[in-house]
Amino acid sequence: MLKSIEVIAKTKEDAVNNALRELNAGIDEVLVEILEEGSRGFLGIGSKPFKVKVSKKVDPIKIAKDFLREVFVCMGISVNIECEFIEGKYLNIDLGGNNMGVVIGKRGQTLDSLQYLTSIIVNRSEDSFVNVTIDTEQYRKKRKETLESLAIGLAKKAKHLRKDVVLEPMNPNERKIIHSALQNDRYVTTHSEGEGAFRYVVISPKEGYRDGGRGAFRDGHNDFYKERYKGRRKEGYNGVYKDGGYEDAGV
Repeated sequence: MLKSIEVIAKTKEDAVNNALRELNAGIDEVLVEILEEGSRGFLGIGSKPFKVKVSKKVDPIKIAKDFLREVFVCMGISVNIECEFIEGKYLNIDLGGNNMGVVIGKRGQTLDSLQYLTSIIVNRSEDSFVNVTIDTEQYRKKRKETLESLAIGLAKKAKHLRKDVVLEPMNPNERKIIHSALQNDRYVTTHSEGEGAFRYVVISPKEGYRDGGRGAFRDGHNDFYKERYKGRRKEGYNGVYKDGGYEDAGV
């Protein structure tokens, strides 16, 4: 798609009109910039042509809506499309209708694909990058909360077992949610492994946990166990508190 064109002609009007024909646009759909001022000269002697740059105005909202409407027609579903363009950088699109489960897809895969494709279409016609987000029925907010809960639960599992816990493959945004949810956890660390669509997050206990699953957190870091076993020094418990840390009682 042509976004702008430079045209040289004897007059400014001719240059602009030639550009409009090339762009297949009306004068109200373009911006005109004069690159070189022309002159008629004297009796045609010393005349100089005009050079103009004519750029087609781009409406990200219209582009996104037109694209999504075509997609939903092909899918055979009716979807209401609401758009908000913020600060010339962020295009937020909210979808509504009776078949949003189809639009979301398994674990949001269809919604993510729609967002990816819409971003390509919108930015193909933009000089500066527009961040496109597509959501429906607050799915992304709910998914974020679900992933944060999952991260906390699996971090507890990693601490308890003293082993790495491997999550299923996720897209970059979902992996970021997992990393962010656990970035302040004192006892685990996270990193990503794998390639492309099969990249996943690994939750690992930090160095300092004793192998075997019982006993103290070495190097004086006993806060986790102090809090967990506070008030539980009863007869029959297999650990005792001694000298500022827990040690195995041997029973």
